[in-house]
Amino acid sequence: MLKKLLAVVAVAFLVGACAEPAPPPAPPPPPPVRNFLVFFDFDKSSLTPRAMDIVKEAARITKAGQNTRVTCTGHTDTAGPANYNMALSLRRANTVKDALVREGVSPTVISVIGKGEQALLVATKDGVREPQNRRVEIVIQ
Repeated sequence: MLKKLLAVVAVAFLVGACAEPAPPPAPPPPPPVRNFLVFFDFDKSSLTPRAMDIVKEAARITKAGQNTRVTCTGHTDTAGPANYNMALSLRRANTVKDALVREGVSPTVISVIGKGEQALLVATKDGVREPQNRRVEIVIQ
């Protein structure tokens, strides 16, 4: 009786040892990319109350999720010289970065880019004041 029991246990052990291992579980999907647009008044880099609300929401999502990178890309309209607009777009992006940091986002995860008059949201001729082009895009990945 004991021999039969040991034989059954041995067979069960060998069958289990020969079985293919289960594949590793699939990695979790990456967190969704989130985009926010913060708009600015003409020739300004200060945040309006509405813009600050958007920054706070972006900060909340960044702190609550598994996101590891935040990019703030500044833009301008085509009014004014291109070199001035490039500097203005960087000031706007840095203003948003500073606000995100004040809201608790680590500065080490935030990148700042200035596009100036490049990548217009609304295509215009040179010298046109277009509110939709005066923005910072926050991308949370």
